[in-house]
Amino acid sequence: MNPRPDPRIVITGIGAVTNLGLDAASTWAGMREGRSGIVRIEGEAFSRYKDTWSVRIAGQVRDWDPTARIDPREAKRLDRFTQLGLYAAIEAVGHSGVDFTKENSERCGVVIGSGIGGIGTIEDGLIVMKDRAPDRLSPFTVPRLMVNAVAGNVSIRYGLRGPAGAHATACASSGHAVADAMEHMRRGRADVMVVGGAEAAVTPLCVAAFMTMKALSTRNDEPSRASRPFDVDRDGFVLAEGAAMMVLETEAHARARGAAVLAEMVGYGNSSDAAHITAPDAEGMGARRAMQWALQDARLAPGQIDYINAHGTSTPLGDKAEIAAVTAVFGDHARVSRGGKLLMSSTKSMHGHALGACGAVEMVACTHAVHDGVIAPTINLENPDEGCDLDLVPNEARERRVKYAMNNTFGFGGHNITLIVGRYE
Repeated sequence: MNPRPDPRIVITGIGAVTNLGLDAASTWAGMREGRSGIVRIEGEAFSRYKDTWSVRIAGQVRDWDPTARIDPREAKRLDRFTQLGLYAAIEAVGHSGVDFTKENSERCGVVIGSGIGGIGTIEDGLIVMKDRAPDRLSPFTVPRLMVNAVAGNVSIRYGLRGPAGAHATACASSGHAVADAMEHMRRGRADVMVVGGAEAAVTPLCVAAFMTMKALSTRNDEPSRASRPFDVDRDGFVLAEGAAMMVLETEAHARARGAAVLAEMVGYGNSSDAAHITAPDAEGMGARRAMQWALQDARLAPGQIDYINAHGTSTPLGDKAEIAAVTAVFGDHARVSRGGKLLMSSTKSMHGHALGACGAVEMVACTHAVHDGVIAPTINLENPDEGCDLDLVPNEARERRVKYAMNNTFGFGGHNITLIVGRYE
């Protein structure tokens, strides 16, 4: 099987701000080094309930000043998730070298995902209403909290008048954003798209909500060891915040302007479990379909995939379902006992789970895997889950030539999205 014919879609720029680093290069360095970004939660808002938290750890972005790239007056009008997203988008556009003032603005667009949106603004607004009065709310409350705020602000900043959208499919949001952008480009509606995801859900309400679901790790005394996908001692995911963005271009457009190409987007698959609002299908049937359809879309055989960046959240049910799905789709190519060559790792072991932004953050790892030939590890993997017959790249990065990498992202609601990125040749 061969990749899809033209229009080929390539990645020419990436940007990120995460708990591993305040740009894409340092985020990737953290992944490659196997460094954890999980810390004890800080913030005045959390101290109000300090004696009631069973969860005290998260992947917070620390020592970050959004005004390093965003005008201070503009930054004040933005929720933290929009600040993160816009900051990463500015880096991605700069990295790509595209000058939107010289482009046909109607053929340049933006699609950006977020699972929660401006939750910090909502929480702050409720406190203002309770302690003061409704008429003391900021007039910027609505444009701060809406999920499409990042997409809107990016399009305004660069004058992007082509296809635009915002996805809110829980943890699958940014993966759906990338797939949506790919479709616009395949249909000939755009030459350039800014895509990705942003999330700033390390807030009292979100931590408490996931805490009461028993979804979060309570390994408070060892933050760096709390996120441990596929390990028998995992006890839940670690909530994180951050953003990552990419600039996608048609190959013809990128070549015409002499752009450096990092990798190629070759396929995606989108499915639904239709099983439970929060729990994954126990056999991973929805995840299985997403991977199979991504392979079909890319016109690839399972044996051509070299690496999978797993959804791998460190939850007992989710990790087990993903292992079942991957084994079913890839067969002996995945099984170590049968000489399988497929590698799979979860970078969430380092940066935690950034909900709607996680797929975009993990595209940083996938892009570098195919471009650099380095696979980020699954840290904290000391005792793999029973029956796990896969090479999960435990604890140390691995050098390996990667032609095709797969990125899995699965969200509450049963939403599944699989992306495939390839080495550009």
